[in-house]
Amino acid sequence: MRILLKSSFVDRLENQVIYIAKDSPSRARKFNMDVLKEVKNIHPNPYGFRKSTYFEDNTIRDLIFKGYTIVYKINEETIEVFGFVKYQEKLHDY
Repeated sequence: MRILLKSSFVDRLENQVIYIAKDSPSRARKFNMDVLKEVKNIHPNPYGFRKSTYFEDNTIRDLIFKGYTIVYKINEETIEVFGFVKYQEKLHDY
């Protein structure tokens, strides 16, 4: 299974990294690397994370990392990572 990072995920992650970098560029780089490392961990067991609280679809899952929710959809051949949220009730990216 391939992992695809959708632009909605990349843009939100990038915005968060920029925000963190205002205080500490090194922490921002580490945060970015840590998030991407966690995303790679989806592959071995994509159904191992909780069913998304944002969608009524068993193939959409939430990976929680440091208070952020990484939202992804499991397809036959790909995993589409499309959401990156914190303290948000609704997700409108998918």
